[in-house]
Amino acid sequence: FFLQTHLDAFNMAFTARKKIVKADGATLGPFEETVAQALFDLEATSSELKAELKDLYINGAQEIAVGEGRTAIVISVPFRLLKQFHKIQLRLVRELEKKFSGKDVLIVANRKIMPVPAGGFSRARPRSRTLTAVHAALLEDLVYPTEIVGKRQRYRLDGSRLLKVFLDEKDRNTTEYKLDAFAGVYKKMTGKEVSFEFPPASESAN
Repeated sequence: FFLQTHLDAFNMAFTARKKIVKADGATLGPFEETVAQALFDLEATSSELKAELKDLYINGAQEIAVGEGRTAIVISVPFRLLKQFHKIQLRLVRELEKKFSGKDVLIVANRKIMPVPAGGFSRARPRSRTLTAVHAALLEDLVYPTEIVGKRQRYRLDGSRLLKVFLDEKDRNTTEYKLDAFAGVYKKMTGKEVSFEFPPASESAN
């Protein structure tokens, strides 16, 4: 019985690893294995997610401290699977946040930034692979399904910049508690300061 229990646990862990494929075959971290197991469990037990999760997998997962003792879980998924994840994102995030109690779960696409080619010919790389484009796409990933309705660049007295991102007012009740998580994760992943807000009432009414 003892041996069988360990074999069952090993087989489940091995099967769960099918839910995560690391780039270049990199080794999984313990937390990534935990997230992969959670996805496998949902596929096995959730009737509303089973069919959609069957062909989906992730590229990685990490925990990021976002201030005031809170932690966000950032799950990276293949860019080509992003739309499929979006179809179930609300339900999937809800279930994962139950499993990882007290932590905000965010899903982002795994995008690669291509450096400027030798000689400086920018035409040689797709615009979607530039630093600016990838960082802009990350903003949209973080807040999905909420829509970004405006952006403003603020310059501080010390010369530093702060990007203000305004979100659709209609999602305030479901999104407001995650604003600090959005900002903390974006800063960690890009090194850039950003604040997420909802437009003042006078602006959103126009």
